[in-house]
Amino acid sequence: MAACGRVQLLLLLLLLSLCLLTVQALKPLPGFGNVHLPAAAMHQQFRAALPNPGNNAAAAAASSGSRRPTGWKLAEEQACRDDVTRLCPKHSWTNNLSVLECLQDKKEDTEIAADCNHLLWNYKLNLTTDPKFESVALEVCTSTMLELKECADEERGKGYLMSCLVDHRANITERQCHQYITKMTSIIFSDYRLICGFMDKCREDINTLQCGSIAVGEKDLHSQGEVIACLERALVREAEQKDKAHQIKDECKKAIMRVAELSADDFHLDRYLYFSCRDDRERFCEHVRVSFSNSFLSSMHTCRNALTTRQKLIAQDYKVSYSLAKACKADLRKYHCNPDTSMPRAREARLSFLLLCLESAVHRGRTVTGDCQGEMLDYRRMLMEDFSLSPEIVLVTRGDKGTVDNLCQTALQTLIQSADPGADYRIDRALNEACESVIQTACKHIRSGDPMILSCLMEHLYTEKMVQDCEHSLLELQYFISRDWKLDPILYRKCQNDASRLCYTPGWNESSELMPPGAVFSCLYRHAYRTEEQGRRLTRDCKVEVQRILHQRALDVKLDPELQKRCMTDLGKWCSEKTDTGQELECLQDHLEELVSNCRDVVGNLTELESEDIQIEALLIRACEAVIQSHCHDVADNQIDMGNLLECLVQNKHQREMNDKCAVGVTHFQLVQMKDFRFSYKFKMACKEDVLKLCPNIKKKADVVICLSTTVRNDTLQDVKDQRVSLKCRKQLRVEELEMSEDIRLEPELHDACKKDINKFCSSVAYGNAQIIECLKENKKQLSQVCHQKIFKLQETEMMDPELDYQLMRVCKQMIKRFCTESDAKNMLQCLKLNKNSELMDPKCKQMITKRQITQNTDYRLNPVLRKACKADIPKFCQSILGKASDANELEGQVISCLKLKYADQRLSGDCEDQIRVILQESALDYRLDPQLQVHCRNEITRLCAEEAAAQEQTGQVEECLKNNLLKIKQDECKTEVLNMLKESKADIFVDPVLHTACALDLKHHCAAINPGRGRQMSCLMEALQDKQVRLQPECKRRLQDRVDMWSYAAKVAPAEGFSDLAVQVMTSPSKNYILFMIALAVSLLFLVGLLCGRITKRVTRELKDR
Repeated sequence: MAACGRVQLLLLLLLLSLCLLTVQALKPLPGFGNVHLPAAAMHQQFRAALPNPGNNAAAAAASSGSRRPTGWKLAEEQACRDDVTRLCPKHSWTNNLSVLECLQDKKEDTEIAADCNHLLWNYKLNLTTDPKFESVALEVCTSTMLELKECADEERGKGYLMSCLVDHRANITERQCHQYITKMTSIIFSDYRLICGFMDKCREDINTLQCGSIAVGEKDLHSQGEVIACLERALVREAEQKDKAHQIKDECKKAIMRVAELSADDFHLDRYLYFSCRDDRERFCEHVRVSFSNSFLSSMHTCRNALTTRQKLIAQDYKVSYSLAKACKADLRKYHCNPDTSMPRAREARLSFLLLCLESAVHRGRTVTGDCQGEMLDYRRMLMEDFSLSPEIVLVTRGDKGTVDNLCQTALQTLIQSADPGADYRIDRALNEACESVIQTACKHIRSGDPMILSCLMEHLYTEKMVQDCEHSLLELQYFISRDWKLDPILYRKCQNDASRLCYTPGWNESSELMPPGAVFSCLYRHAYRTEEQGRRLTRDCKVEVQRILHQRALDVKLDPELQKRCMTDLGKWCSEKTDTGQELECLQDHLEELVSNCRDVVGNLTELESEDIQIEALLIRACEAVIQSHCHDVADNQIDMGNLLECLVQNKHQREMNDKCAVGVTHFQLVQMKDFRFSYKFKMACKEDVLKLCPNIKKKADVVICLSTTVRNDTLQDVKDQRVSLKCRKQLRVEELEMSEDIRLEPELHDACKKDINKFCSSVAYGNAQIIECLKENKKQLSQVCHQKIFKLQETEMMDPELDYQLMRVCKQMIKRFCTESDAKNMLQCLKLNKNSELMDPKCKQMITKRQITQNTDYRLNPVLRKACKADIPKFCQSILGKASDANELEGQVISCLKLKYADQRLSGDCEDQIRVILQESALDYRLDPQLQVHCRNEITRLCAEEAAAQEQTGQVEECLKNNLLKIKQDECKTEVLNMLKESKADIFVDPVLHTACALDLKHHCAAINPGRGRQMSCLMEALQDKQVRLQPECKRRLQDRVDMWSYAAKVAPAEGFSDLAVQVMTSPSKNYILFMIALAVSLLFLVGLLCGRITKRVTRELKDR
């Protein structure tokens, strides 16, 4: 053992001498029976050990000692008699040890005579330097010397024996030996000059730092504990400030730390700490056994600085904490955490190294004794409570701007790993106090200190149960835990094997440049969502934990280290005002195209992951809890989501359980999905091969949907046997098209084209439920040309495929189930139209059907059935109208009006005639279905038929009113339309609903055998009207007579424009037979006249020939 490497050994010598000198006050030691020196001889040895005092007091003390056969007494010395009488209780006067302890533990405001101080100093110095007392130490600690081989082998006479015994004080089992060694140690530590070699090693540093006086008499000799305290503070400053602080010599550093270690067991031994905290200790810790681990509990203002210095020394060397070193001694040896000669002492002696080593064992499932874990908990909490105990943090916070962030981040991360608050939240006192109420209410079912408490708190983050202080503290802690997967004990325990197998991670307290802590979790979640075909998947328990962490990270971007690192600039640029819960990520997703490439990749990957497992969006799931429980609980309970939950939420977005927060969240995710088809997991999985083959350079989902749907439509129209788009993709494509029809924002091209029109005409209309689209349809005539064209194209698509008409399908959902369960999706509107007038038809659905009928009749292109049936007739009869048509404008029913006239002329093909008949029948009941009539007769209807129009009974009353007021109509265009209606009614009685209703019984009785169409049933009724033997219903007869008068007037007002029109009028006239008879009679008379004229002409010609 190096000379003076420890405390001066002769504490034990002092024990023996005082034992012999104070037999009256103390019980005799069993070992002392073997001591052969008589009391008088021992007294002489002690007096010989004392140097000749340099003053009268000392001399008096020496002489008085020789005169006392019972032993020399400090209390009887003239130099100290007054101080002893004044300061020490009388029962202690006969015990030199008690007197010495009483005088050196005096209060700060109590002065002791200088002569007494000097006497005490010489007394203690001689006790610690006289080797004669080693033999006494051997007698007192006989059994101990047998047990401590290393102490028995120490060289005698140099003080090494006592130093060894002090080192092994914790292992001494002899009560008297342990008691006296402990008692006498306090004498040594009262003055740094009594410690072997300390002054020689630290003299230069003491002078440089001005830590105290060395010459006797310049300072209170018994306050020299302040010198050691000064050196300890300098040692702490050096660790915190590095080159900016005074550099203490290595040998002095070792001496300082050695003193701190040896004084660790009893805070009496640290004189500066003892005097600083004595009052606080007596006030708050009166009944607590004296030790440093307990004294830390008393951290009042008066002794806070002294305690902090001691804590900082412990942080630099764990052995400075006696209780920790003792409790964890066996565990340190068991898990190889003891000093390693190949490593710098400063590193592996640090408290953080000890904690990391032992925590690593705990996390690996190894056993650490309860006492050691208790001590570790105390010191982990200590590190968390005061950042200044970690010199790395203090150092970097004083560094240059620009380099602080990374260094500070690393230092804080190391502190969190050392303290490991993830394993026990109570280590973070701020979190524990702030979250106590939340834990008591939301997490009371979890055992206190369990790691699941933190997960429970995260589950209630941003809920009503969370309080603001707890929220802040929790996010501060989670910020660091999220950056090192090992700091989450549950995740580490469940995933350490997977991480080692798939990510090649190092041990818990080890690091690797190839696989830093932040990269490990990225590796785990990449493997968490692999398919069975891809292989190398996580175990089920690990995947559950990975999903839990992803859910937590989705609560705040700061909890996703990769996202925050790469997107810091974009967050400041685009999202500086988006600071509410969850808004930052939504903002980044909204600006995906504008983000820098690194940030865009991270946000894109996260969004793609969310599309597969929307439960990662914890805030959204929390907001949608009601609708999930009501409509999506089956898919929500599945271990593997595969995008099913999001699809269910979209489908039930307008259920009554859906609240605003949930609806906004689901819609936002739908809008984000439009930016990249990969963000729609089910669509991506179903169509990725088709996209690569058919739409290789298209990324946006809307464009991909258009590309694929166009391919499907073209293949269908061309009757291609093998569709280019796969069946599974076609099915999912249908789902995407239906979802897009719900909100105009899901069709970016349409939305961009109509933004100004939306602001102008639909500013008060909410998005969703296709309400904006419906608003634009209703204001179609006022829309800008670009928007109008897009809306027209949209309507054309919806009419070809009514299932894409979201409003129609929503409003008529129940009616479709009632009337059209067997109808094909493309014939859905046709089916609803056929059942429109049913008594069971819902009024709202009926109104919606009427709207769609009005739309269809504005342009034949919006009526796919008519367009197909009249494919040949339209260019044949209406070419002049087609020549004026454009994609941007409807034809306002001009083509259909043209076909109506040809229907009246009976010139249409059979299929086209059937479709026009249907249109005529529908428009006869509701004038709004006739665009030309509505355009030209709007003012006349308001003037002449306001009451009928307001009734909206859809029974043809407005048309009947116009017919009855034909003579009062002033506008020629309107009059022409009414005349056309009359003309059309002559061709088919069904076109005249009022007449048809009035004559229904007569048709059944008199014209049952007559097929409808081409005016046959109307001719039958007119013949019955003229036949006096046939009795018609009065109402029918009156209506028929009115029609005859109207037709007569129409003939006068609108004469035939040509022979063809004349022939049509004759053939469709109720007096067709009469007219034909008269025409035949006229032709016959003309023929007879011709014959007579021919005979006369022939006779004159013959007479001329005879000439």
